[in-house]
Amino acid sequence: MPAFLSYIEVEDFKSYKGKLRIGPLKPFTAVVGPNGSGKSNFMDAISFVMGEKTSSLRVKRFSELIHGASIGQPVKRSASVTAVFKMEDGTEKSFMRSVQGSASEHRIDNMVVTSQVYLNELEHLGINVKAKNFLVFQGAVESIAMKNPKERTALFEEISNSGALKTEYERLRSEMFRAEEETQFSYQKKKGVAAERKEAKLEKEEAEKYHRLKEECAEKQVELQLFRLFHNEKEIENLENTLKKKQHEVDKILKKKEKVDEKLREQKKEAGKLNREYQKIEQDIREMEAEISKKRPTFIKAKERVTHMQKKVESARKSLATARTADEAHKKDIKELHDQLSQVEQAKSAYEANVAGQSQSQGRDVQLEDEQVREYNNLKEAAGKQSARYLQMLDSINRQQKSDQDRLDNEGRKKTDVENKHKQKGHMRDEAQKRVEKLEEHIRTSEAALEDQKKLRADLQSDVGTSKDKIQQIQRELENISEQLGDAKVDKHEVSRNKKKTEIVENFKRLYPGVYDRMINMCQPIHKRFNVAITKVLGKYMEAIVVDTEKTARQCIQYLKEQYLEPETFLPLDYIQAKPLKGRLRNIQEPKNVKLLYDVLAFSPKDIDRAVLFATNNALVCETPEDANKVAYEMDKKTRYDCVALDGTYYQKAGIISGGSLDLAKKAKRWDEKQMSQLKSRKEKLTEELREALKKSRKESELNTVDSQIRGLETRLKYNKNDLVTTKKQIADLEVELQALQNELNLFGPTISDIEKTMATRDQEIQAIKEKMNSVEDDVFANFCEQIGVANIRQYEERELRSQQERAKKRMEFDNQTNRILNQLDFEKQKDTESNVLRWERMVQDAEDKLDAARQTESHQLTEKENDEVQMKKLTSTRINKKLEMDQEEEEIGKARREAGAIAKEVQAAQKQLNSIESKIEQRKADRHAILMQCKMEDIAIPMLRGNMEDITQESTVAGSETGTDSTLNTQQQYERESLITIDYGLLPDSLKDIDDDDIKKTNDKLNRVINELQGTIQRIQAPNMKALQKLYAAKEKLQETNEEFEQSRKKAKKAKTQFEKVKKERHDRFMACFEHVANEIDPIYKSLAKNQSAQAFLGPENPEEPYLDGINYNCVAPGKRFQPMSNLSGGEKTVAALALLFAVHSFQPAPFFVLDEIDAALDNTNIGKVASYIRDKTSSLQTIVISLKEEFYSHADALVGICPDVGECLESKVLTLDLTEYPTNSQAVEREPAGIFPPAPIMNL
Repeated sequence: MPAFLSYIEVEDFKSYKGKLRIGPLKPFTAVVGPNGSGKSNFMDAISFVMGEKTSSLRVKRFSELIHGASIGQPVKRSASVTAVFKMEDGTEKSFMRSVQGSASEHRIDNMVVTSQVYLNELEHLGINVKAKNFLVFQGAVESIAMKNPKERTALFEEISNSGALKTEYERLRSEMFRAEEETQFSYQKKKGVAAERKEAKLEKEEAEKYHRLKEECAEKQVELQLFRLFHNEKEIENLENTLKKKQHEVDKILKKKEKVDEKLREQKKEAGKLNREYQKIEQDIREMEAEISKKRPTFIKAKERVTHMQKKVESARKSLATARTADEAHKKDIKELHDQLSQVEQAKSAYEANVAGQSQSQGRDVQLEDEQVREYNNLKEAAGKQSARYLQMLDSINRQQKSDQDRLDNEGRKKTDVENKHKQKGHMRDEAQKRVEKLEEHIRTSEAALEDQKKLRADLQSDVGTSKDKIQQIQRELENISEQLGDAKVDKHEVSRNKKKTEIVENFKRLYPGVYDRMINMCQPIHKRFNVAITKVLGKYMEAIVVDTEKTARQCIQYLKEQYLEPETFLPLDYIQAKPLKGRLRNIQEPKNVKLLYDVLAFSPKDIDRAVLFATNNALVCETPEDANKVAYEMDKKTRYDCVALDGTYYQKAGIISGGSLDLAKKAKRWDEKQMSQLKSRKEKLTEELREALKKSRKESELNTVDSQIRGLETRLKYNKNDLVTTKKQIADLEVELQALQNELNLFGPTISDIEKTMATRDQEIQAIKEKMNSVEDDVFANFCEQIGVANIRQYEERELRSQQERAKKRMEFDNQTNRILNQLDFEKQKDTESNVLRWERMVQDAEDKLDAARQTESHQLTEKENDEVQMKKLTSTRINKKLEMDQEEEEIGKARREAGAIAKEVQAAQKQLNSIESKIEQRKADRHAILMQCKMEDIAIPMLRGNMEDITQESTVAGSETGTDSTLNTQQQYERESLITIDYGLLPDSLKDIDDDDIKKTNDKLNRVINELQGTIQRIQAPNMKALQKLYAAKEKLQETNEEFEQSRKKAKKAKTQFEKVKKERHDRFMACFEHVANEIDPIYKSLAKNQSAQAFLGPENPEEPYLDGINYNCVAPGKRFQPMSNLSGGEKTVAALALLFAVHSFQPAPFFVLDEIDAALDNTNIGKVASYIRDKTSSLQTIVISLKEEFYSHADALVGICPDVGECLESKVLTLDLTEYPTNSQAVEREPAGIFPPAPIMNL
């Protein structure tokens, strides 16, 4: 081994307080200890001293590595870890890394160095910090086995250091690709420049020919324009002479017209005055009608209120009489009850006096002495003892008798209560019946009033009708039509544009015989449902103009240019390439209703058949988008078709799909020309209906008043009827309750009778027992009875007892009568009938007062109504008289108007002739301006004696920002300025000057044909490049530059490819050196770990040529099992596979030591023994430090490092070491000899 890790020295690092030396470390050292003791901190110490970052040490800052920092109480401001290696030559080399606050310091052999020097020195020992080839963290074993191929490739690149060339590799590859693209671009550019040079030669020849034709055409154009200007000026001069003569005639007629107009104005002024007076009277009449209409509902309301108040007074008076009757009856009932109560109290007093008298007489008859009383008691006691059995029986029966007596008294009280309730409910029923009578009377009066109001409303509705609903309905329909007209505004503007375009087509037809018309004007769908589909397919060809030949189309285009009109699309029948009609497409059976668009489009004349074929292009129309899709792309596997659905969804055979839209639907409406006119006529009709309905709604306010009164009556009637129903229901409920109470009263009789019968039977039993007791008492009291003079002792006792019972019963009867009368008296007093009488008296008085007020209001409003009607009659009479005066004045005005009209017709006729001449002059001036503008725009050099081409101003630029009068004024100024221009007609031959008016047009057409032929020839040359010579020289120079660029690009690409191949080879060599080594080593290592030669492990690159660009596959075949993916292996098998890969990778550039943290977590005892045995076998070439909690693993180690916690406020780890080389290999020896544990260093206090 090049170096051997002797020990680790920590000072205040994490849980290790103070300075501790962990070691000496053996070739196979095991770290053991309970969970949470600090074993992982030992791993962190090794990682820290080997240069790991803080993110791998489970802390965020360096300061957290100091002992106590986890609880906020660091013991120092620094901590350090030192690793001491023993080199091959026997010397020691130490690596120390310390924390100073928030920074770290690196030392080698106690000398401060930079971090880069520190890491480079570790790499010399074989420790690769980035690849972490010296340690395996807890839980990382299985994740290493489960890495995907790309992650495994990244691991190999890190280990082989080929990843360091990745950036350079990608940069050079991009440069190589870019250089190759530039080379290809330069080559294509070179070919293009060569073609340009060839083209430039041809253009040079065409330009020379084109120049000759242009000069000839320019001469002919000058001749044509001079011809047109000469005859234009000649015609203007003749028209101006005629205009002067006509102007003189018009002046004479105008003077005569002024006199007639003055007379007519005076008459109109007088008529206007009469009309204003008449309108004033009309306004007064309307105001008076409105006032009468306004007062009529108020008068009707006052009249109705008087009627209502009269009925209310009558009803209140009836209610008052009823209340007084009820009050008198109530007072009479209370008086009778007081009389009954006085009679009961008098009877009770008389009875009490009689009882007192009887008691005194009986006391005088039988007065026992004290001695006799004592004897009576003794004898009674003796008799009681002798008749104790009879007493017990008598006592039991008496208790039963007393219980029945209580029941009888209770039933009596219940019967009395029920009788009181029955009487009370009966009284409530009587009151409710009286209320029913009142409500029925009120309902009858309300229904009569309601009937009258409804009759009045019916009369008003006959005038008003259902004007309100009709107005709302008409307004809704008008809104709907306005909305439709709003949607159609676009179409309206489109119609305006179409009108202009129609004028253009008419001009074309007039000028060029071969022009037919626009497609939309010559075609029509056979049914409205095809409108959208046809609109979608025709598209821009809807507005295309069909012409017979290409020549006609070019002439039309030239005309558009001359007149500065918008561009148009032309379809020359001899030029367009129309495909023949595919008749077999008419035989499509599935899906149904598939038709050729050509068949659903009617057109006329038949001469445009070729244009229709071109526009429809054998397109098919289907019912639905699904059918269209099926026909377009699925019906024929070899051929696609253009297919459109009825909703506008268009499937083109090129694969383009476009859907219908709102604009398309609006555009399709153009096929129906009648829609706009129908909407407008309907709108006018509805407007007239709305005007009539508004006239009928003038009495709406009066009708509303009557409706509100009807609603009030209906509401009151509804409440009265509901109250009547409720009261009747209450009476029915009271009847039910009375019947129930009566039934309950009927039940009391049998119950009381049964109790009385039971008590009578028990009285007989008591008498029998008493007779038996009496025989005993008779014997005991025989001598005593003789002494007091009675036949027997019972005669004395019964007399006293009977008298007491009779007195008690009599008193109870008096009390019951008193209570019944008092209860009824309380019930009667609760009814306050007197206040009810007072209340009705106030209501009668209030109603009478309101009736008087209502009558006064009615009288006042009647007087006002009559006064208004008288005033209305006066105004009507005045209006009739004023109307007669107006009619007379109108007759006189009519005469004056007829006279003025005759003169106006003369003026109009003369003015019309004058305007005609002026318009002809203006037209000729406009023609002259158009000719001059054409010359200026087309650079036709017209010879001039005075003026120049700059004096010609374009009309659109002059008047572009002005309208109306200003625009006309600017046009006149423009014509005056152009009239100063004098044309030199010296170049115009005399034969073209002396021509009759009839021959001018023929000569003009002849000259135009000559020019058109020259222009046609020039246009067929296709506007050659007049700078072809310069282009030829430029192409030669450009070709030379392109050749140089191509050579430079080719050299650059070759150089980039050479550099890339060099880096590629170096990266491939580094990667493959590592990969081949690991691939060769992994299978023997896996067999050694599995202890079975049938086990297999193999690595395979996905891209053998450049393996670092793709993944590396890793597969293992466990002993005794078939091949299966790594993810299907068990946890132990994955761990063994991962360890095999780790040991193989470690063997490529082995670090001096290998730290494994609990790699045996998923292994059973057998596999632990195999792994431990493998590590044991490799101790000669590999120093291994393992952290394990399993005895099967650490029992094979050469030394144990025990870490135990010292629990306190902050965890403090203690370290113990044990050298196992001094003991037998039997693992049990460790348990039998625990005394071999010793402290690792004298600096520890244990």
